[in-house]
Amino acid sequence: MLFAKSACDFLIVGLGNPGRQYEGSRHNTGFRVLERLAAGLDVKIDRAKFSALTRLTAAEGRKVLLMEPQTFMNLSGQAVREAADYYKVPPARIIVVHDDIDLPVGRIRVRASGSAGGHNGIKSVIGCLGTQDFLRVKVGVGAKPTPEYDLADWVLSRFSAQEKKLLEPAEARAAEAALALLTEELERVESRFNGSAT
Repeated sequence: MLFAKSACDFLIVGLGNPGRQYEGSRHNTGFRVLERLAAGLDVKIDRAKFSALTRLTAAEGRKVLLMEPQTFMNLSGQAVREAADYYKVPPARIIVVHDDIDLPVGRIRVRASGSAGGHNGIKSVIGCLGTQDFLRVKVGVGAKPTPEYDLADWVLSRFSAQEKKLLEPAEARAAEAALALLTEELERVESRFNGSAT
Protein backbone atom coordinates (compact mmCIF):
# COMPACT_ATOMS: atom_id res chain seq x y z
CA MET A 1 0.00 0.00 0.00
CA LEU A 2 1.47 3.35 -1.09
CA PHE A 3 0.90 6.47 0.98
CA ALA A 4 1.00 10.04 -0.22
CA LYS A 5 2.49 12.61 2.12
CA SER A 6 -0.37 13.66 4.35
CA ALA A 7 -1.10 14.86 7.87
CA CYS A 8 -2.77 11.56 8.74
CA ASP A 9 -2.68 8.08 7.22
CA PHE A 10 -5.09 6.22 9.51
CA LEU A 11 -7.79 6.82 12.09
CA ILE A 12 -7.95 4.44 15.06
CA VAL A 13 -11.26 4.99 16.82
CA GLY A 14 -12.29 3.53 20.16
CA LEU A 15 -16.03 3.54 20.81
CA GLY A 16 -17.60 4.30 24.17
CA ASN A 17 -19.63 6.80 26.17
CA PRO A 18 -18.10 9.85 27.86
CA GLY A 19 -18.62 10.43 31.55
CA ARG A 20 -17.50 8.85 34.80
CA GLN A 21 -20.71 6.84 35.16
CA TYR A 22 -19.84 4.79 32.07
CA GLU A 23 -16.24 4.00 32.98
CA GLY A 24 -15.66 0.28 33.32
CA SER A 25 -18.81 -0.68 31.42
CA ARG A 26 -18.87 -3.31 28.69
CA HIS A 27 -19.78 -0.63 26.14
CA ASN A 28 -16.64 1.37 26.95
CA THR A 29 -14.24 -1.39 25.98
CA GLY A 30 -13.20 0.56 22.87
CA PHE A 31 -12.14 3.53 25.00
CA ARG A 32 -10.08 1.28 27.27
CA VAL A 33 -8.28 -0.34 24.35
CA LEU A 34 -7.42 3.10 22.93
CA GLU A 35 -6.09 4.24 26.30
CA ARG A 36 -3.92 1.11 26.46
CA LEU A 37 -2.70 1.69 22.91
CA ALA A 38 -1.90 5.34 23.66
CA ALA A 39 -0.02 4.41 26.82
CA GLY A 40 2.13 2.03 24.78
CA LEU A 41 2.94 4.92 22.44
CA ASP A 42 3.59 7.23 25.43
CA VAL A 43 0.90 9.73 24.41
CA LYS A 44 -2.38 10.94 25.91
CA ILE A 45 -5.68 11.19 24.04
CA ASP A 46 -6.60 14.61 25.42
CA ARG A 47 -7.07 17.10 22.59
CA ALA A 48 -10.67 18.13 21.90
CA LYS A 49 -11.31 18.09 18.15
CA PHE A 50 -13.89 16.57 15.78
CA SER A 51 -16.40 16.10 18.64
CA ALA A 52 -13.85 13.73 20.16
CA LEU A 53 -10.79 13.47 22.34
CA THR A 54 -7.89 12.96 19.96
CA ARG A 55 -4.14 12.65 19.59
CA LEU A 56 -2.24 12.79 16.33
CA THR A 57 0.84 10.60 16.67
CA ALA A 58 3.18 8.25 14.86
CA ALA A 59 2.83 4.47 15.07
CA GLU A 60 4.49 1.75 13.03
CA GLY A 61 5.86 4.41 10.70
CA ARG A 62 2.39 5.82 9.97
CA LYS A 63 0.71 9.07 10.98
CA VAL A 64 -2.29 8.09 13.05
CA LEU A 65 -5.13 9.97 14.69
CA LEU A 66 -6.31 8.25 17.86
CA MET A 67 -9.95 9.14 18.59
CA GLU A 68 -12.47 8.67 21.38
CA PRO A 69 -15.78 10.20 20.17
CA GLN A 70 -17.50 12.28 22.85
CA THR A 71 -20.89 12.24 21.09
CA PHE A 72 -22.19 9.23 23.06
CA MET A 73 -22.25 5.83 21.40
CA ASN A 74 -25.29 6.26 19.15
CA LEU A 75 -23.77 9.28 17.37
CA SER A 76 -20.17 8.03 17.13
CA GLY A 77 -20.19 8.22 13.34
CA GLN A 78 -20.48 12.00 13.37
CA ALA A 79 -17.06 12.37 14.99
CA VAL A 80 -15.50 9.75 12.70
CA ARG A 81 -16.89 11.45 9.61
CA GLU A 82 -15.60 14.88 10.73
CA ALA A 83 -12.06 13.57 11.15
CA ALA A 84 -12.12 11.45 8.00
CA ASP A 85 -13.30 14.41 5.92
CA TYR A 86 -10.75 16.78 7.42
CA TYR A 87 -7.77 14.46 6.85
CA LYS A 88 -9.18 12.85 3.69
CA VAL A 89 -8.76 9.37 5.19
CA PRO A 90 -10.71 6.74 3.20
CA PRO A 91 -12.87 4.16 5.02
CA ALA A 92 -10.35 1.40 4.22
CA ARG A 93 -7.89 3.18 6.55
CA ILE A 94 -10.31 3.67 9.45
CA ILE A 95 -9.94 1.15 12.30
CA VAL A 96 -12.82 1.03 14.78
CA VAL A 97 -12.32 -0.79 18.10
CA HIS A 98 -15.52 -1.79 19.88
CA ASP A 99 -17.25 -4.21 22.23
CA ASP A 100 -19.08 -7.26 20.84
CA ILE A 101 -21.69 -9.23 22.77
CA ASP A 102 -21.50 -12.07 20.25
CA LEU A 103 -17.96 -12.92 21.33
CA PRO A 104 -17.09 -14.46 24.70
CA VAL A 105 -15.11 -12.30 27.12
CA GLY A 106 -11.43 -12.69 26.27
CA ARG A 107 -11.85 -13.18 22.52
CA ILE A 108 -11.13 -10.63 19.82
CA ARG A 109 -11.95 -10.63 16.12
CA VAL A 110 -10.54 -8.53 13.29
CA ARG A 111 -12.79 -7.87 10.29
CA ALA A 112 -12.60 -5.70 7.18
CA SER A 113 -16.32 -4.96 6.86
CA GLY A 114 -19.78 -6.18 7.80
CA SER A 115 -23.10 -5.08 9.21
CA ALA A 116 -23.60 -3.30 12.52
CA GLY A 117 -24.76 -6.55 14.16
CA GLY A 118 -27.02 -4.59 16.50
CA HIS A 119 -24.21 -2.30 17.72
CA ASN A 120 -25.51 1.28 17.64
CA GLY A 121 -22.05 2.82 17.51
CA ILE A 122 -21.12 0.81 14.44
CA LYS A 123 -24.54 1.55 12.93
CA SER A 124 -23.79 5.26 13.31
CA VAL A 125 -20.33 4.92 11.74
CA ILE A 126 -21.78 3.01 8.78
CA GLY A 127 -24.50 5.62 8.34
CA CYS A 128 -22.14 8.59 8.48
CA LEU A 129 -19.44 7.07 6.26
CA GLY A 130 -22.00 5.62 3.83
CA THR A 131 -20.22 2.26 3.77
CA GLN A 132 -19.63 -0.88 5.82
CA ASP A 133 -16.11 -1.21 4.45
CA PHE A 134 -13.92 -0.06 7.33
CA LEU A 135 -11.69 -2.14 9.59
CA ARG A 136 -12.99 -3.42 12.93
CA VAL A 137 -11.27 -4.82 15.99
CA LYS A 138 -14.00 -6.43 18.09
CA VAL A 139 -13.50 -7.27 21.74
CA GLY A 140 -15.78 -9.87 23.27
CA VAL A 141 -17.80 -8.71 26.27
CA GLY A 142 -20.07 -11.76 26.52
CA ALA A 143 -23.71 -12.39 25.73
CA LYS A 144 -26.67 -11.40 27.87
CA PRO A 145 -27.17 -13.91 30.70
CA THR A 146 -30.81 -14.51 29.66
CA PRO A 147 -32.81 -13.57 26.53
CA GLU A 148 -35.07 -11.40 28.70
CA TYR A 149 -32.18 -9.30 30.03
CA ASP A 150 -32.37 -5.75 28.66
CA LEU A 151 -29.59 -5.19 26.11
CA ALA A 152 -28.93 -1.59 27.15
CA ASP A 153 -28.63 -2.64 30.79
CA TRP A 154 -26.23 -5.43 29.80
CA VAL A 155 -23.80 -3.33 27.74
CA LEU A 156 -23.76 -0.66 30.44
CA SER A 157 -23.06 -3.21 33.17
CA ARG A 158 -19.63 -3.87 34.71
CA PHE A 159 -17.49 -6.96 34.41
CA SER A 160 -17.16 -9.50 37.19
CA ALA A 161 -13.76 -10.08 38.77
CA GLN A 162 -13.43 -13.33 36.83
CA GLU A 163 -14.31 -11.61 33.55
CA LYS A 164 -11.74 -8.89 34.19
CA LYS A 165 -8.99 -11.52 34.30
CA LEU A 166 -9.95 -12.53 30.76
CA LEU A 167 -10.63 -9.01 29.55
CA GLU A 168 -7.31 -7.37 30.37
CA PRO A 169 -5.16 -9.56 28.09
CA ALA A 170 -7.85 -9.33 25.39
CA GLU A 171 -7.72 -5.54 25.49
CA ALA A 172 -3.92 -5.68 25.20
CA ARG A 173 -4.23 -7.98 22.17
CA ALA A 174 -6.85 -5.72 20.62
CA ALA A 175 -4.46 -2.76 20.88
CA GLU A 176 -1.75 -4.90 19.29
CA ALA A 177 -4.12 -5.95 16.49
CA ALA A 178 -5.06 -2.34 15.73
CA LEU A 179 -1.39 -1.42 15.38
CA ALA A 180 -0.73 -4.48 13.23
CA LEU A 181 -3.41 -3.32 10.78
CA LEU A 182 -1.32 -0.22 10.05
CA THR A 183 1.35 -2.19 8.23
CA GLU A 184 0.31 -5.83 7.79
CA GLU A 185 -2.05 -7.52 5.34
CA LEU A 186 -5.51 -8.10 6.73
CA GLU A 187 -5.37 -11.87 6.28
CA ARG A 188 -2.19 -12.10 8.31
CA VAL A 189 -3.65 -10.01 11.13
CA GLU A 190 -6.84 -12.11 11.12
CA SER A 191 -4.85 -15.34 11.33
CA ARG A 192 -2.82 -14.01 14.27
CA PHE A 193 -5.66 -12.64 16.36
CA ASN A 194 -8.97 -14.24 15.44
CA GLY A 195 -10.34 -17.24 17.29
CA SER A 196 -7.79 -17.30 20.08
CA ALA A 197 -8.12 -16.12 23.65
CA THR A 198 -4.38 -16.02 24.28
